[in-house]
This record gives sequence, structure tokens and C-alpha cells, in this order.
Amino acid sequence: MQRYGTLCVAAVAAIASLAHAGERPNIVVILSDDMGYSDIGCYGGEIETPTLDALAARGVRFSQFYNTGRCCPTRACLLTGLYPHQAGVGFMMGNQNLPGYRGDLQRNCVTIAQVLKSAGYATYMAGKWHVTPHRGPFADNDKKNWPRQRGFDRFYGTIHGGGSFFDPNTLVRDNTFISPYADAEYQPPTYYYTDAISDHATRYVCDHAEQAPDEGDQRPFFLYIAYTAAHWPMHALPEDIAKYDGRYDDGYGPIRAARLKRLHSLGLIDQKWRFAPQPIDWKSVKNREWESRCMEVYAAMVDRMDQGIGRLVAALKKTGQFDNTLILYVQDNGGCAETIGRRPGRYSSVKELDVPKIVPMADAALQPDMIPRRARDGRPVLMGDEVMPGGPDTFHAYGEGWANVSNTPFRLYKSWNHEGGVATPLIMSWPRGIAEPRGGAIYRQPAHLIDIMATCVDIAGAEYPAEVGGSGITPMEGVPLSPALRGEPLARTNPIFFEHRGNRAIRDGRWKLVANGARGPWELYDMEADRAELNDLAKVHLDRAQSLADQWEAWAKRANAKPWPWGKR
Repeated sequence: MQRYGTLCVAAVAAIASLAHAGERPNIVVILSDDMGYSDIGCYGGEIETPTLDALAARGVRFSQFYNTGRCCPTRACLLTGLYPHQAGVGFMMGNQNLPGYRGDLQRNCVTIAQVLKSAGYATYMAGKWHVTPHRGPFADNDKKNWPRQRGFDRFYGTIHGGGSFFDPNTLVRDNTFISPYADAEYQPPTYYYTDAISDHATRYVCDHAEQAPDEGDQRPFFLYIAYTAAHWPMHALPEDIAKYDGRYDDGYGPIRAARLKRLHSLGLIDQKWRFAPQPIDWKSVKNREWESRCMEVYAAMVDRMDQGIGRLVAALKKTGQFDNTLILYVQDNGGCAETIGRRPGRYSSVKELDVPKIVPMADAALQPDMIPRRARDGRPVLMGDEVMPGGPDTFHAYGEGWANVSNTPFRLYKSWNHEGGVATPLIMSWPRGIAEPRGGAIYRQPAHLIDIMATCVDIAGAEYPAEVGGSGITPMEGVPLSPALRGEPLARTNPIFFEHRGNRAIRDGRWKLVANGARGPWELYDMEADRAELNDLAKVHLDRAQSLADQWEAWAKRANAKPWPWGKR
């Protein structure tokens, strides 16, 4: 069977006349995983992302957009327009028996899909869900918080948060578990999850256009694409890895310096800001060939994602839907410094392999593990630097050194509330909704994922409910980003707040108060002069720091960030 991305061509002639159908735009939200501020080309990166760069060149880029610093809280926040604790997902998927930390999407919130569906939108999703612990089939199989039950008409993706790109764990179509190797609807020559997400999203676009009434009164759609690229493991296709062969052989420093130079030239960061320190000296790296290969594979993963977004954009254009489609691209947290797979672990040494015991998995068998014990062909999955990353029988993270590069020019990483953990690109593309002089503009006012729901409600002309099924719905926290398309200020009256794992922050205008850990001291930074957060002013501006801390405490209690599970404080 052909890949979904090639199936639009036959429908093009019949539906090209729909280019100007309807006033309400389609809305596509694209979320990538574990990527840093400067990874994509239009934010300073050397990784080849021509599709995202083109969307930015005709759209609007935000220089100060924020996520929550971690995967599942970000997804809960994006989907609901609430701070993650208000939706019950203040940490991960474990239930901490506290209102903000149930680890499961609660009934006091609605998703963008639910709201837009009530406004007449078709709703589709492809990719990573990760807002419920009920992921079966090897555990409980409660599906009340699965995509189809939370407003999506069609779904292809994973319920869990991570796993092999060649054999993903908890792979589902609609409400049914499937094996990628026994899926009658989708059999590409090589299964690779990033491609599968892109191909299903593209198929939804094509199918939607084909289903439009003859009179041209096309129903708009909402499409949520949640990639797992470039989350560990470092898995990529050989042809994409080859593209980056040798590009990272000189190590962290030259790549960071080149990114910083491009960020300056693009106008995304101020040349007066100091550079956050580099935590690891390339000269101290023992296996440099392996270390550079980690980044080659990471770059290949991002590149492949951009290729898939390119197929989606091509389908929108071929079906006459691109000009009236709002596309938002954002990332779930900063670069990931986690060390999983970088040290010897399960099946870590080639010497441990027992070749006679290598037994392939059956095509219909479901992959039970986030970290597979064996690849589909039976080979044990290897960790540590004795094996080069990239293939289905490997499992590695790219490490702190490269995460620091991804987060250029900021410090710290995924799960922290310093800029390296929470700063993300946001690209908004909408040819019909952005006046030509605004194309390529950089928008500098701070904004946050809580604003995505408000933007969708505003642009779709939808009504956000006060109650659903007898349950009261918490009001939206965000503000529409629509004014940014016109170069106007957002209507924000409250600061932006953060909390994850006891790390916490508040951003109010030019000032940011931030702390590490439940007992860490507050630090104060002037973000106009020092966005790299290197000059703590908490002891210089005592009153300001105290005022911001008091506001954070009040928010934490209101938004269920407190009580928290990080001690009694």
C-alpha cells in the first residue's frame, strides 16, 4: 500500500474550486517534542527545516513564547487553555492524590477539539496523546480520556509518551490498538513513526477536502499533530542520518557560536545579552565519534519531521485549503538533558548477546514496552556508547552537551522553569489572515500555551462552555494571539505563571522571578537586559521580588499548583 502522503493527487482537480470556500479558517496545531529554542532554521539552527522556515517567512514568529517545561503538562495546557494543574496534570501520569496532580485529564476542562467540534469543525489528531495513565492493553483499558472521547473524530497515534520510532508502544487507530506491522490500512516500505504521523495527518486533510459538499460550503477542520520527534530514543532513517555526517565533529562550541550569530542576525535575541555557559568541554568527551553521531541522528529526526510537515503543506495547497488555514508550530519543552541509554544498561554489551535466542516478534504482536527489550526482528536493544545510535536495536538520548546547544543562548533544560526549559519557538502562518507587510515579522510580547485555546476560540468564532455534561468548566486562562497577526498588543492583564516539580516562575512584563526546586531561593531577572538569566537581581530589587513571589503564591493556590507533592512547603 502507498503511503498516505501520496494519495491526494486524484482529488485535486475536483476540489480545487474550494479555495475560497467558507470564512472560518482551518486550524492546524503542530507540537514537536524535546526540542530547544534554536534547533530549527528560522530560529538560528543549522538543521535543515525549509518547510518551517517558509511558514515563518510568510507568517509571524514569536521571540518570547513559553511552554510548561515538560511533555504531559504542556499537552494538557495546550489542549485545554488552562494551566496544567487546573486540568489535573501538574506533573506526570501518576496520581499524587492532590487536586492539581491527578495525572489524568479532569472533567472540569474541555479540549480545543471539543470546543471547535461544537462550533461545527471536523476534528482530527495524529501523534502523541500523553494526558492519561490509562493506556492499556497491558494495564487498565479505561478510554474515557482518549482522543476520541475528548472531541476528536479521528485519531492515529500513541497514548503513552515515548518509545521506539520503529515499533511504538501503545499505537492506536481511533480506539483500537494496532501493530504497525499488521496494519491493513498503512503499510509503508519502512515503518517510521514520524512518517506515520505525517502521513495520517496528510490523509485527514485529503479526505476532508474530498468530503466537502459540491456547492463549496466546506466545513472547516481542526488538526492537532503531536510529533514525538525529537524525543529520545535517537532513531532516524539512514538516508537522513547520512545528510548530517560529519557536521557535528567539531563539537558543541562551534555549533553554539554559529547559532548565536544567526539568532543575532535574525533579530530574535539581543546582541547585548551574555551567552549562557557551556556545561561540558568537548575536549573532555572520550568517545567523540559516538557523541557527534548522537547529534547527527537528532538533526535527522528534526529534518524528517520538517519533510512530513512539507507533505502536509503540499496537500493543503493542492486541495485549495492552504490560504485559509491557520498553522501554529510550537514545542513542548526545551532541549532534554536526560541521560537515558547513554550508560551501559539492558543488553548494553555486544558480548552479552545470545544469538540463538534471537526470535523475531510476530507481526500482529503489540510492543509492550516503552524501552523495547528487543527490536521487531528479535535483536536485543542496545544502550551505551559501544553501539552507534539511530537504528531500531538502539536506545539513546543525545545528552546534556547537545541539549545545551539546542537551547542556545539559554541555560538549563527540560523540566526547569529557566528559559532553557520553557522557551519555545511559535510560528503562526495564515496567508489570508496575515497582511502582506506582516509576513516574516517577529512578535516580541511574551505569550504562553494557555493562549492557544483562546486563539482557536476567537478565530473559529466558537463559544467556550461554562458547563459540559453537568460538570462545571474552568474558564480559559489565556488571551487570543490574533492581535499578533496585525502587530497589535495582546490583551493580557495577568502575569504568566509556571510550576513543574517544584521549579517555579512568574513572568510579568520585563521581569521574571524563577526558582529551582521546592526549596530553592527566588531569582529575579530583567528579561530585556538579561534573558540568559545570568545576573540575579533579587537582592537589588527586594520589593519587586517579594511582590512577584506573593503573586505566584496566590496563583499557585488558585490554580491547584498548591498543595503540591514536593514536601510540605
